[in-house]
Amino acid sequence: MTTKPLTTAAFFRMFPDDETCLKHLFDVRFGDGFECPKCERASKWFRIKAERAYSCQWCGHHLHPTVGTPFEKTRTPLQLWFYAIHLFTTTRHGVSAKELERQLGVTYKTAWRMAKLIREHMADVDGDRPIGGPFKTVEIDETFVGGHRENGQGGKGKAVVFGMLERGGDVVTEVVADRKSGTLLPHVIKHVQPHTEVHTDELRSYGGLGTLKGYWHKQVNHSEGEYVSDTGTTVNAIENFWRHLKCSITGTHVSVRPKYLGLYAKEFEYRFNRRNRPETMLPELLSTFRPLPQSCD
Repeated sequence: MTTKPLTTAAFFRMFPDDETCLKHLFDVRFGDGFECPKCERASKWFRIKAERAYSCQWCGHHLHPTVGTPFEKTRTPLQLWFYAIHLFTTTRHGVSAKELERQLGVTYKTAWRMAKLIREHMADVDGDRPIGGPFKTVEIDETFVGGHRENGQGGKGKAVVFGMLERGGDVVTEVVADRKSGTLLPHVIKHVQPHTEVHTDELRSYGGLGTLKGYWHKQVNHSEGEYVSDTGTTVNAIENFWRHLKCSITGTHVSVRPKYLGLYAKEFEYRFNRRNRPETMLPELLSTFRPLPQSCD
């Protein structure tokens, strides 16, 4: 079984036009035999050429496969949307709106909106499943992104990103207001399961982890030049994730406004969590949507 993402040539063979894309959305969300929300009968569904919709064979009720997806209320061809998602799943460093503008032949405004909605979709599909648990180790760290430093600390325009990474597993990121224990520890409780060995650096805000029931807290002291302790305590894995995130933002996007930083972090989180199965990213993003009730005509 392949573990490589779909090639561009294979993508266009799979989705050669808008009709194929719309049929794909209908099949993964509904399919023939889907019970009509209006007449409540299992139905065959017929394509309505005048709009992106299918009609019930019994009562004529319309199903719109794009409702509740990033493609709702857009005039941009579905094939371009699918191709944009393909680009997001075949790069390690992200896709800028300018690159989408060049690749898709759309305006910058359209490209920026598409990229934002795709990142939101990636975050929604990835979710925030709890990490850690018995016999598991989770590395916890925070970093400053953007702006510039003042006296070695977070300075003007900088945002704080907090991360929790399970060794050999998933990462969870959150943009937070500050590095205080009252801000950070509730995220640990929310995302890291009890009975987890938790590794951090010497930041005082993590001191309270040792008092939280169910966590075994170990620290590595960076201020003394220690990056892996004698007991194997380290936060190198989460720091490597930060390095990749920052280099990618700087190289691909130049800068990111703090208001949108969380979406960019979630985009990289999504790809990281599927690093061992990149071939699943495109099918997952094109098949996983929140079920929404269809309104009657």
